[in-house]
Amino acid sequence: MPASFDEIMSDLRNRIFKPVYFLAGDEPYYIDIITDFIAEKVLTDEERAFNQAVLYGEETTIGSVIETSRRFPMMATHQVVIVKEAQSLKKIEDIALYLEKPLLSTILVFNYKYKTLDKRTKLYKALESQGSYFESVRLRDYQVQPWIERYLMTKGIKINPDSAAMLTEYLGTDLHKIVNELDKLLITLPASKPVITPSLIEKNIGISKEYNNFELQKAVGEKNILKANMIIRYFSDNPNDNPIILTIASLFGFFTKILTYHYLTDKSSNNAAATLKIHPFFVKDYQMAASKYSTGKTIRIINLLRTYDLKSKGFGDAGTDPGDLLKELVYLILHL
Repeated sequence: MPASFDEIMSDLRNRIFKPVYFLAGDEPYYIDIITDFIAEKVLTDEERAFNQAVLYGEETTIGSVIETSRRFPMMATHQVVIVKEAQSLKKIEDIALYLEKPLLSTILVFNYKYKTLDKRTKLYKALESQGSYFESVRLRDYQVQPWIERYLMTKGIKINPDSAAMLTEYLGTDLHKIVNELDKLLITLPASKPVITPSLIEKNIGISKEYNNFELQKAVGEKNILKANMIIRYFSDNPNDNPIILTIASLFGFFTKILTYHYLTDKSSNNAAATLKIHPFFVKDYQMAASKYSTGKTIRIINLLRTYDLKSKGFGDAGTDPGDLLKELVYLILHL
């Protein structure tokens, strides 16, 4: 069974080391956190000069990796060998031979980004017994907002649900990007008021607190025609910051959840939040939208969104301006 991030970090902080760490998966954030900790904390500055090596998968061989790993440390208890871009290393499965009798004074780290190991292989089984295999999974859309809230909580910072939703909509699922933007906010946060607000986000990240996909969802869900038109007019005037493809994807996800809500037998707030994978604070938005759009209308809108998604990508459309396409789409949704 793959090791968890928390298990690995706890052992590392307590200086309990495995001879090999194989860090795989499509979310590089956790892979980099583990690697950086090993690179910066295992050895002192003086020890690092003679006992730390960084190799690159495209530029080395598995033979060189094994040969380097079999060296004994100089004036230190450990040596660290880090193989970056290990997904490009040929015959990587041969490291299983080294794992039969690894050198315990070596900490060998593989960064195997954007790929995973077949758990039926000899290498995976060897890692289970002699090393540590970690699989970093990219967050799903619905997991981003809780992740942001937890990250900020560990730093003693609060964020209201609307602000978290704005960031989630804008930043996507790339944890490196999310952390970079959050850290920018933390630098500018007044010490007297440790709360991230929409105004702070607008000022420091550049997301408009009034004109964004999250606010468009709310306006459409409420059938607030004036507000929806103001937002899409802003999108049309600022197309680079508000790509139509992302807006359509956002509305598609919104109406898909509305359809799911319609079919719930238990529409209690807790059950709706769990089923829709949303913060309980936002259940009221879906209750409102479901009251405005019947099941039949919701299905027709989802089909409409599919059609306009194709049009926005050049299928079945003669080159209509994206802003005009969006205006047309939102008009049809609001007037169904």
